[in-house]
Amino acid sequence: MGAPDKSQENVNSLQRVKVYRLNDDGKWDDQGTGHVTVDYLERSEELGVFVYDEEDNETILLHRIISDDIYRKQEDTIISWRDPEYATEIALSFQEPGGCSYIWDHICNVQRNMHFNTLNSEAFHSVNSELSELPAVELSTLPLILKTVVESGITDQLRLTELILTDQEFFPKLVEVFRVCEDLENMDGLHMVFKIMKGIILLNSTQIFERMFSDEFIMDIIGALEYNPEVPHAQHHREFLKENVVFKEAIPIKNSTVLSKIHQTYKIGFLKDVVLTRVLDEATAANLNSMIHANNATVVSLLKDDNAFIREFFARFKSPTTSPESKKNMINFLHEFCGLSKSLPMVQQLRLFRDMVNEGIFDTVTDVLQSEDKKLVLTGTDILILFLNQDPNLLRSYVVRQEGVTLLGLLVRGMVTDFGDDMHCQFLEILRILLDSSTLSGAQRDTTIDIFYEKHLCQLVKVITASCPPENVANGSNKFVDPDKGDQNHSGTKPEILLNICELLCFCVLHHPYRIKCSFLLSNVIDKILLLTQRREKYLVVGAIRFVRTILSRHDEHLINHFVRNNLLKPLVDVFVANGSRYNLLNSAVLELFEFIRKENMKLLITYIVDSFWDQLVKFENLVSIHSLKVKYEQF
Repeated sequence: MGAPDKSQENVNSLQRVKVYRLNDDGKWDDQGTGHVTVDYLERSEELGVFVYDEEDNETILLHRIISDDIYRKQEDTIISWRDPEYATEIALSFQEPGGCSYIWDHICNVQRNMHFNTLNSEAFHSVNSELSELPAVELSTLPLILKTVVESGITDQLRLTELILTDQEFFPKLVEVFRVCEDLENMDGLHMVFKIMKGIILLNSTQIFERMFSDEFIMDIIGALEYNPEVPHAQHHREFLKENVVFKEAIPIKNSTVLSKIHQTYKIGFLKDVVLTRVLDEATAANLNSMIHANNATVVSLLKDDNAFIREFFARFKSPTTSPESKKNMINFLHEFCGLSKSLPMVQQLRLFRDMVNEGIFDTVTDVLQSEDKKLVLTGTDILILFLNQDPNLLRSYVVRQEGVTLLGLLVRGMVTDFGDDMHCQFLEILRILLDSSTLSGAQRDTTIDIFYEKHLCQLVKVITASCPPENVANGSNKFVDPDKGDQNHSGTKPEILLNICELLCFCVLHHPYRIKCSFLLSNVIDKILLLTQRREKYLVVGAIRFVRTILSRHDEHLINHFVRNNLLKPLVDVFVANGSRYNLLNSAVLELFEFIRKENMKLLITYIVDSFWDQLVKFENLVSIHSLKVKYEQF
């Protein structure tokens, strides 16, 4: 059997199937999972359906396609038939609808050619004989070339691909004909060239793509594709690329291969997403994506191995003569470079990231986080996230060093900064990873956590107290604000920021129980967080309730005593009562807290709640959680 053409490899990846055979009991037996293709049978001109096992490449199925009407396409992902040679029903279940359509079209093409052969054998052979070589590429032969490209069935497509690749003059001459047609404003000719180019692209041959999209031809190919006969006005893709697309080199790239790949990648992406957006089938789009991915991998790999490039990059960034605009371009390049490095093997990724750490990338990000350009700051946090996903210890090791202290402070500051409509939670995510006690080791863990609690916890708490009514207002009056009409924002801090602080503090309660106990009790942190119950946003009130629930889940005797001694559940009971009979998240959160206290048999808290608040809670006695709490109280 002839080996499948390499240009079809990316297509085959879309044709992942399960093979089923109907057994004598009328049930479908699973014959295995593999990749399906249509190819020539061994030592034969006939075509068949082959399925190769995805693990060992053994042949699971070999079926000779026949002209009889035995094939059925069901829904979007199943092709079935009764195999006359084995007198049994076969079904192919496709992973992707696009793969199913692709193979179905191939089977139909083979059958059409068979019917054509039966009806007119001589004519069929004469068509085949035309494909022994391509017509000479001239203006007068465009109709013949178009017929050859567009009307070639599956039996001829592989041959057509081979002939185009063999003829070194095919693309230079086709481009020359296109230029002549454009100079003469020959629209019929331009429309034919468009259809020829489109047909060649849909052959989906990686080798043809490499030739078409070379620096020599790609702009003319894009030009030819401006003349789509189905679009009333000519497009201006080349003009757009020349006038509007400016390739900003953050730092001069001396490697010509890298430059060529970067430019080519952009143009292929432009072709795929703009020029041919309604033309490409799934398989061809997937193949173009593979080219883009391979180009990106080549660029990153070549730059990674160029030590002088990376050294010069960071040296230039640190230089006082580098303008702010250049620094911005460099950071955007660095962000893209780190993102594209995911295409490298894992070991090479890690080595590259370590090299960049040694060159001072975290010093660079520290500079970026101090920028007035908030979009640039968020790009800096994206870079940190990429490093944390690769190896969190790279950033942790930096933060515990003297030069890393500033970075930790900037991350805390970023967490309480308003980024407008681009509200992001990267700062929360980065701090959570840095403070995660389950993945930190000894000294590194203690140092990071010490710095956070000594220098930054009070900053976060201050943001909350500044955003809520003063303590004496909250505690000095029995009149609590209805959450629907609550007090106004006192500091202008975005509610989302306050919620993020609450989230981080809940995380800290779970990960640093001993540090939390000391910090919370000495600074009355719990009392201050509970000021959030005065906010008008219900989700902030619920955040405060969740914070209390998290603390109580630690079952810490000192913290429970602190709640009772300082009457800290009063704000929660007051907002619950003010909420009335409305069934909402606030109502559920308080009831769940009471239920938790009852189930965990926290006697001190149960006694405290009923003794202190039963006069207010009695009107909710019909609720199971409230009633059960009273029953538990009476059992003591």
